[in-house]
Amino acid sequence: MLTRPLPLPSERADAARNREILLTTARRLLERRGVDGLTMDAVAREAGLGKGTIFRRFGSRGGLMQALINEIELDFQRQLISGPPPLGPGAAPIDRLVAFGRERIRLITRQGDLIRAAEEPPETRYTSPPRAALHLHLRVLLKQSDFEGDTQVLAFTLLAALDAALVLHEHREANISLDRLANGWEELIRQVVAPVPSGHARPGGEALAEPV
Repeated sequence: MLTRPLPLPSERADAARNREILLTTARRLLERRGVDGLTMDAVAREAGLGKGTIFRRFGSRGGLMQALINEIELDFQRQLISGPPPLGPGAAPIDRLVAFGRERIRLITRQGDLIRAAEEPPETRYTSPPRAALHLHLRVLLKQSDFEGDTQVLAFTLLAALDAALVLHEHREANISLDRLANGWEELIRQVVAPVPSGHARPGGEALAEPV
């Protein structure tokens, strides 16, 4: 498990400066116009840089969007690794699972259009490094919570409940409030991860013996 962010390759000062100008401009355009308004021409015009500079730094519009989403995901991972509890270390595993979903839902309601756009390519939707990191984090917390079922499958199932397209639909189209979505996640976690009563069994497992 990562304990600190990986080092990034060094950049020339002017290249690094142009990159930050372009990212700052892209963030500003996203706030004003949304994902559909984030075009290479618009970024170049507002940043006062040539369109070729964007292509050299990011390769394509998709590369620019990926750089933006990487910033968001890296910040989220930092909170998981070293942030305050209950999202970060120091809280009970089940409380960290609850905090994970609550914070992810808040993030999606703020940055969901960008996250959803990053999820859309079918060839990378389930294999991107950020998603793999989230899946691993959930598996670790499930194991630490003494969940006795299949942590790999359950982690995939839990992540599916946090897909950006689904959360945005629930929030925008079904008019479900942020509080209801977050409370629903907590109810799901506490129902699924709660200890199994004696004499009962999880699917695929043996019944637990009654205490003597």
